[in-house]
Parts: sequence; structure tokens; C-alpha cells
Amino acid sequence: MKNILKLIAFAIISILTSCNGGEKEAPTILIDETKPNNKLDYITVSESQFKSSNMQLGKMSQQQFSEGLKTNGKIGIPPDNRASVSAYFGGYIKMISLIEGQKVKKGQTLFTLENPDYIDIQKNYLEYKDKLEYLRSDFERQQELAKDNVVSQKIYLKAKTDYEIALVNFEALKKKLKLMNINSTNLSSSNLQSIISVASPINGYVTAVNISKGMFLTPSDIAVKIVNLDHIHIELKIYEQDLSKVSIGQSVNFKLQNDNTIYKAKVHLINKVIDQETRQINIHCHIEDKKQTNLFTPGMYVEAEIITQSKNGNALSENAIVNIEDSYYALLLIEQKNNEYIFEKTKLNIGNHQNGMVEILNNNLIEKSPTFLTRGAFNLISE
Repeated sequence: MKNILKLIAFAIISILTSCNGGEKEAPTILIDETKPNNKLDYITVSESQFKSSNMQLGKMSQQQFSEGLKTNGKIGIPPDNRASVSAYFGGYIKMISLIEGQKVKKGQTLFTLENPDYIDIQKNYLEYKDKLEYLRSDFERQQELAKDNVVSQKIYLKAKTDYEIALVNFEALKKKLKLMNINSTNLSSSNLQSIISVASPINGYVTAVNISKGMFLTPSDIAVKIVNLDHIHIELKIYEQDLSKVSIGQSVNFKLQNDNTIYKAKVHLINKVIDQETRQINIHCHIEDKKQTNLFTPGMYVEAEIITQSKNGNALSENAIVNIEDSYYALLLIEQKNNEYIFEKTKLNIGNHQNGMVEILNNNLIEKSPTFLTRGAFNLISE
């Protein structure tokens, strides 16, 4: 009798403990005895538990899923947006105030050179300029005299040759002065200069400065390198077996290394030659948002996906789906009444997975457009 009383007391204490308001209400698990191994198929959740656990309901929605070709490459710029600046004439660096990363404009002086030889070129130009006027006059006079047989043909031809040689030398020196950025029109014996300036051939940013004040720069030396970022693009590489999947106009999603931000581009050109060593082909892509080009630097490594095709499909949020031993399940709302939600554990056939959405391939579910538990399913199914 005493043992019976002890058991009754223990049962009463257990009931009172389970009714303690400080503990969360557990869901009711219903067992379908007709299924093998007493498989747990139905779960009942009270209204209070639904709200306290911040659960949510939702339906499948139409989403666009894309299939792509994953590849990699780098940020690049066209060849005409690069400049390696030297000088046509050797000289000592007189002035240089550039630093790497500095922005420069086309025509802006990058550095100046000094050399006494520059004065000789200007002197020779002025000499030929004065001589040319006399030789031209003499040539025209001898030409008229030769027509009247007043002078010999030999004298006429000498005058002609002297004039033409002087004209060639004059024009050559004029071209040299132009390359030296010296205005030949205003040049006179009173303003000869031993210092010339070297200007930037393009707008852009200085990427390398290989000179310093006082050093001698030869025409073969690269003094400064400049890049223009106005037409920055992406150069991707694909293998030859994937060439048939890629076409001009396809969208490209890409990101920088160690950065999950997705940027957009489009295939602009496809190289027609396969690299014989790597068996790869270059794909030239233009960035869609031109405002983003200042975020990139030529040479940056990129990971990309070329979107080869896309389709619409019925999808559920990945939060609604639970993976159990490579099988996928969701909780399908069967009934909602008396402040309770009754769910059925439903196996799913899934397709593409993209942007937090999972494609659902179950035709029976697609036709009915049912409601699912889209938040909180993991804890209920995995219990």
C-alpha cells in the first residue's frame, strides 16, 4: 500500500512539474501506425508555440534559375589605354614631381629634360630657315634663265638641288622641334632653350615612375607608365570544350577574390584563337554599371560565372527545407483549426538552388500550390 501511495505522489509531482509556465510548450508528434517503422509524419503546433518560436507560413513562388559556366580571369584594360612614356631625345632629368597613383591629363607635363644638343637643333633650324629663302629665290631665278637658255642646265640643276636639300633638312628639323614640344613658329635666336618638356599622351593614373632628378634618360628607357581606367573590362578564360556554351550578350556574374559582392557584366567579344598550350580561349566582358569601374584595378583576380541559360521554376525558401541523409523534407500545412497547426512531413524532389531559393520538382505539390512552414521547420523535423 505504501509503495502504491509513493507512485501516486511521484506521478502528481511529475504532472505539476510539466505544467510549469516557465518551460516552452513542446509540439505534439502524431505517429501514423500504418507506416513502416512508426515513421513520424504529422506534427501539431499550438498557436502559442507558433508565435513564441516566430514561425512563418508561405507558399511556393515563381523564381528564375540560371545555369552557368564557372570560370576565372582578371580585370584588364584595352592596349590603347596604356602608355609607356619615354623621350624622343636623350637628356638629363631636370624636373620630376610624379608619384604612383597620381592622376594626370593628356598634354600635362610629366617631366622636363635638359641637354645642350637641343640648342644645336634649334640653331640648325633657324639657319636653314634663313638659307631656304635665299636658295628658293635663286632656284626660281635660275629656272627662268634656263628657260631662255641664258644659263647652262648644270647651273640650274645645282640651284634646284641645293634648294631641295635645304627644304628637306628644314622640314626634318621642324618635325624634330614638334617632337620636342618647341613651337617653331615663335622660335628665334633670342629664345633658344636647352630644356624641353615631355607631356602625357593620355588621361589616366601614373602606375610606375622609373626616373629621378639628375639621371640621364635615353630614348629606349621607359620613364613613366600610365593607365586609363575609362574602359576597364574583364578578361575571362574558358576551355575549348565549353566554347559552344558561350555567346556574345550573355550575362556574367563576377566577384573579386575574398569579396562576396556580386557584380554584373556581359560577354562582349570571344577570341577566335585557342591557346595551343592551355587549350583555353579568352572571353572579353564589359562591366554593366560604369560607375563601379573605380572599384577595380587592372590585374585584379576575379571569379566569374557566365550565365548560359535560365528558366523559371516553382521554389521554396531554403529555410523551409531540411536535409536528412541526402533526402529533403518540408512541413506541409494540412489543417489549421482550434488554435492548432497540423503539418505533414513531406519529401521533396529539388532542382536548382540559387539566391536562397530551392526549385521544387514535385508535380503534385506544384498543382495544389500548398502552404508550408517556411521558418522553424528544422527544429521540428530534426527532433
